[in-house]
Amino acid sequence: MRLRQITLAIVFCIFAVTTTYAATKEERRVLDSTDILDQLLRIPEQGVPSRLLSRAHAVAVIPRVIKVGFGLGVRHGRGILVVRQADNSWSNPAFITLNGGSFGFQAGAQSSDIILVFKNRASIDRITQGKLTLGADASVAAGPVGRTAAAATDITFQSEVFSYSRSRGLFAGVALDGAGITMDRRANAAFYGSAQITPEQILAGSGNAAPSEANTFVQVLTAKTSQLPVRPGTAAAAAKQPRPQEQEESEVRTYGMNTDPDEDIRD
Repeated sequence: MRLRQITLAIVFCIFAVTTTYAATKEERRVLDSTDILDQLLRIPEQGVPSRLLSRAHAVAVIPRVIKVGFGLGVRHGRGILVVRQADNSWSNPAFITLNGGSFGFQAGAQSSDIILVFKNRASIDRITQGKLTLGADASVAAGPVGRTAAAATDITFQSEVFSYSRSRGLFAGVALDGAGITMDRRANAAFYGSAQITPEQILAGSGNAAPSEANTFVQVLTAKTSQLPVRPGTAAAAAKQPRPQEQEESEVRTYGMNTDPDEDIRD
């Protein structure tokens, strides 16, 4: 019996290891992004302010961005991007690449996780159509961290993109001026099993059959943002407004009181 238990334990370990290594590069990227997002949303006092997330048009997570520098720095990373739909749901993830330089004295290499919060559709259109350069095509700012910091630094959230970095478990705003974001079309084709699929199709949420890893990422983000108030004037807010017919049906109708008990008989 003991030998059998040991054998089953070994088989289970082999299966677990095999499953882990069987994950494709794209699947692993989505899983890593989900883990980062989950950790971020578990600590609202030390992460992206909920007011900023409620105004987000899109969110990008880029795990393990490598920054190497000797005088001039170079950043490179691959991640995923999701877009908020008109009904306040989130799209399937599209794969993106971040590349860019940084200036100032620096030496050595470091790795950090990057999170980007996009405020409008124009930034996303630039990515799907070619390239978005942060600071040139869209204003970017190091994102405020926590509720108190949000109120003290940028209460109106005027920038188009807010950037965050996680290093050694801590989240902080990070300057990404000059970094470029493009679509990783090869990864999109591999993950969704179609060389013809376009970023627009993925981000439109047009019923693409997404792998389970993608659904898990969307569910984690939805669990947090579905509880947030939606900014007035956005497509999500408009989608929540009742249609004219629904308004009529939901109105409370009142009728005058009949003070004459014989009126109904006379009618």
